Amino acid sequence: MKNTALTSKHILLGAKMVPFAGYNMPVQYEGVNAEHETVRNGVGVFDVSHMGEFLLSGPNALSLIQKISTNDASVLFDGKAQYSCMPNGKGGIIDDLIIYRIDAENYFLVVNASNIEKDWNWISEHNDLGVNMKNLSDEYSLLAIQGPKAAESMQSLTDVVLSEMTYYTFKFGKFAGIDNVMISATGYTGSGGFEIYVKNEDVELLWDRVFEAGKNWGIKPIGLAARDTLRLEMGFCLYGNDIDDSTSPLEAGLGWITKFTKEFVDSTYLQRQKENGVSRKLVAFEMIERGIPRHDYRILDRRGSVIGKVTSGTMSPSMKIGIGLGYVTVEHATLDNELYIEIREKGVKSKLVKLPFYKK
Repeated sequence: MKNTALTSKHILLGAKMVPFAGYNMPVQYEGVNAEHETVRNGVGVFDVSHMGEFLLSGPNALSLIQKISTNDASVLFDGKAQYSCMPNGKGGIIDDLIIYRIDAENYFLVVNASNIEKDWNWISEHNDLGVNMKNLSDEYSLLAIQGPKAAESMQSLTDVVLSEMTYYTFKFGKFAGIDNVMISATGYTGSGGFEIYVKNEDVELLWDRVFEAGKNWGIKPIGLAARDTLRLEMGFCLYGNDIDDSTSPLEAGLGWITKFTKEFVDSTYLQRQKENGVSRKLVAFEMIERGIPRHDYRILDRRGSVIGKVTSGTMSPSMKIGIGLGYVTVEHATLDNELYIEIREKGVKSKLVKLPFYKK
């Protein structure tokens, strides 16, 4: 089990620690609902240093990225980031990732912790273009400072004007007295904020100064459990639950990051799938009757026939109802359609809704 550079901090703060993606991670501190509320209304900090980071460099770096990913990275400019995914050559998804363009010959890729080795091997396998690849995953830490108060609470730590940074842009600058920190206006919560990439040796200092700067705004540490409820309220996919090697981006509602203006791994297959239509779709549902949907619960039609399964589910802390994502056969995937989630061998009524669940 790996530790992040901040594991001892979390233990001192009384975090409940759990194994996650091969790391010893804080799942919660004071409780999921309270932590969720802190991020929705104020500012909270996640240690997400388990994420993987690769640097791709050289004149052919963009060509390699275009080949392995579905989105069109040619539209990126210096300081712009993009959400994308990597198809696996069989119509499924190797991983979803964020691609950062530092400059025309340097791209920073952030991948899921559980897929670091798999992603590295996959990109290496397709690198017949002489692109220089560096796996920086063990050198970097990542803090996600999230919530509507993130910009004002952190402004004292940097000369970068945080309130002027637009979504999915990033800058390098001094932050908390540390030089050359990558400040990214991204996050997985839907409540705004920043992700701060820093070398492992600087992250304890960063953590301390972030909490000092944010104390008047009620800043708190937040665990992975609230990270999951926050992302689910926005309908953001989680790799290993809602997308994996058996789901296509088109089935998962990721057609918006699947651009057929270029050739990439599986582009012919996915183009054909788009033309012919998919047989199942990832849908969002809210519980009408009382019940909490969970991963792998079966989804039933009105006659009690199995038409799919839940991939993510929880009791929404913001809305106080059960919400979830799941795949169902395409004929059942229409908005407002009433379906049943099998909870303790009983069909509990739900209806299909449009994402996000949580509207600000």
